[in-house]
Amino acid sequence: MYYRLGFGKGVTRSNLSKANQKRDCRIFEEFAYFVVNVAREKRVTDIFKLDDNVYAFDSTTIDLCLNVFWWARFRKHKGGVKIHTPYDIETQIPAFFHITEVKVNDVNAMDEIPYESGSYYIFDRGYNDYKRLYTIHQIGAYFVIRAKTNLHYNTEKWKRRMPDNVLSDQMVTLSGYYSQKKYPEPIRKVIYWDDEQDREFVYLTNATEITALQVANLYKNR
Repeated sequence: MYYRLGFGKGVTRSNLSKANQKRDCRIFEEFAYFVVNVAREKRVTDIFKLDDNVYAFDSTTIDLCLNVFWWARFRKHKGGVKIHTPYDIETQIPAFFHITEVKVNDVNAMDEIPYESGSYYIFDRGYNDYKRLYTIHQIGAYFVIRAKTNLHYNTEKWKRRMPDNVLSDQMVTLSGYYSQKKYPEPIRKVIYWDDEQDREFVYLTNATEITALQVANLYKNR
């Protein structure tokens, strides 16, 4: 068996290293995604009752030893890579991985996400890029994101009766010259008061069929 796997007569670190040097790294990537899909299927739940997947997208930095990973330098004495991943909130399993240099802006990784039509993607305020958000909208997927503090918009219509803690639920159009060019359609703006944190949150979303409380709950579970 060892011989057929390319390890020689026994599994030593040197044999394993030589065998892996000759292998295409994509075989490990494909196997990893196969295992991820099996794990997600076994942990299927329906917390949000939306009939589609809900992902929280974010990144994390992994520190690396510069003596070994010299190519990963991002500070004078530090090395590392950044892993960007959509995290399946309901199964609590990362669904996709994109690895970049640490200096790569998180927003750029939005282009690599394999978006699923009908699924929901939750972003923090740092991912406010209207052109990329509009791409998600055109694909038929949904996003929920915290709005920037300097948001400029015109109100098109709003709901008059709102549940507790929902301060506002409006359909707006972005009024900034560049933001309007990048996202030319109306977008939903929800203002929610969080009693636990004693603070106000402002969300933007293209999901119009769910309630404002569901919008807030999606982000809260992020």
